[in-house]
Amino acid sequence: MRLNTDGLIIREIQTGEADRLVTVLTRDMGVIKAFVRGARSIKSRSLSATQLLGYSRLSIYMSRDVYTIDEAEPIEVFFGIRGDFARTSLAMYFCELVCELAPEGTDSQELLSLVLNTLYKLSNNKLPIHQLKAIFELRILSLTGYMPNLIGCSVCSKYSDETMLFDIEHSQLYCESHRPNHHTVPVTAGVVAAMRHICLSDPEKIFSFTLSNTGLKSLADISETYLLARTQRRYKSLEFYKSFT
Repeated sequence: MRLNTDGLIIREIQTGEADRLVTVLTRDMGVIKAFVRGARSIKSRSLSATQLLGYSRLSIYMSRDVYTIDEAEPIEVFFGIRGDFARTSLAMYFCELVCELAPEGTDSQELLSLVLNTLYKLSNNKLPIHQLKAIFELRILSLTGYMPNLIGCSVCSKYSDETMLFDIEHSQLYCESHRPNHHTVPVTAGVVAAMRHICLSDPEKIFSFTLSNTGLKSLADISETYLLARTQRRYKSLEFYKSFT
């Protein structure tokens, strides 16, 4: 059985003298692992097309539970990311999140578009990197079943207050009048609006918002804290990224 699709290489392991085992986020099958024979040979046409962060047209041969990429044509390799340690480590963090959260065996067009659009903006310096990080964290959580309830106060449904209270543990908001006894994080109306925009907007609009530097820092802190609480694990690439910022 053969599949022709496009996909992004989100992890690679060197095997043997010239082979690679790659993890790919594909448009049609979600995350798969596949062998690339001879990919590290300097004469291989798959050298750049199957390297980490390579987005390529792929021909994948499937035999039982083993996938082999036997043809690969590069579409984008994101050169603008590779020369900067902070951007490279952030891109690795995005890939690690995809490996952790993305489904297998299902259509992943929206998730692949999210990763590619974020990497494009990261590569071309289109937005501050901490804004891109927050957008990616909240949106990938929303796409994979961890969207917080941001519609309004969980008690009275009040849509907005000058300051809302975000309950990270239970993924919900409270207004000032219904402040709970357990721990919550105060969030300004502007940051709440940005969170709603990221989680609920059409895919092509999620990057289109502005916040003050203080608001962006608050958004970045909340999105990271929420992601770590929902996934319940540490990410080595995140720790590496923080060493450069």
